[in-house]
Amino acid sequence: MADNDDLLDYEDEEQTETTAVENQEAPKKDVKGTYVSIHSSGFRDFLLKPEILRAIVDCGFEHPSEVQHECIPQAVLGMDILCQAKSGMGKTAVFVLATLQQLEPSDNNTCHVLVMCHTRELAFQISKEYERFSKYMPTVKVAVFFGGMAIQKDEETLKSGTPHIVVGTPGRILALIRNKKLNLKLLKHFVLDECDKMLEQLDMRRDVQEIFRSTPHGKQVMMFSATLSKDIRPVCKKFMQDVNINVFITKMLVLLHLASTAITTISYYFVNATRYRTFDLDPLRISQPPSCKWLNAYNQTSSAL
Repeated sequence: MADNDDLLDYEDEEQTETTAVENQEAPKKDVKGTYVSIHSSGFRDFLLKPEILRAIVDCGFEHPSEVQHECIPQAVLGMDILCQAKSGMGKTAVFVLATLQQLEPSDNNTCHVLVMCHTRELAFQISKEYERFSKYMPTVKVAVFFGGMAIQKDEETLKSGTPHIVVGTPGRILALIRNKKLNLKLLKHFVLDECDKMLEQLDMRRDVQEIFRSTPHGKQVMMFSATLSKDIRPVCKKFMQDVNINVFITKMLVLLHLASTAITTISYYFVNATRYRTFDLDPLRISQPPSCKWLNAYNQTSSAL
């Protein structure tokens, strides 16, 4: 017992000395922010399919990014989305997960999802993202079509069975439609990644518009970009259903203070067209950050709040 008492006394003295040292060093420490996500929710909170959640776990993702946290719940409901966020914030995963969640590949000869971008490299990258997140969905077929290769190879791919998800560049997609090899009459999701790059170039914009006219009227439209100029925003809005007449805005703009010293501004415009509700958007100007930009749904102009 004496030895034990000596041991206890020794630990108390050591703990007292350690506490004193920590108290002396505490004021010298420079407390800095961490890089932990500000959202504590996980992908399971989005109620995604078990197959998608398994693929997400295999990829090593635990928590959604700010863009994913805000956009995915709206996207899986079929809402039209116009999202502006910096590169590397996870915009691609938003429409990949949202379209896979809504996809029901019951018909093997029907294209339900069309994703277009301005370069073949980006198209190939997006197709790989679809393959990665649909690894436990064996019935889902993904195909990528872009220029620089013989179109006969793409036509043979479509003859063997129309894929549920088509990723490509506007020029090649339009060529397949004109040749009556690609049918988009039953399309449900129309996605433009880096939409400003395609809509700023007049020749590529004409291709996108012609492809858009070959798709059904009642489809979901999602557009993503790192930069959206004031001139391109009204053009993007024209692809949304009845956006100039009856509009319901569920999210506007979110100002995020990240762990670093820089302040990152991410703009979201979630547009849900409805035929039953019309109201003045001015009341939504209340309690918004001073740096917000309001996209007027009636005269297609942008003004600071």
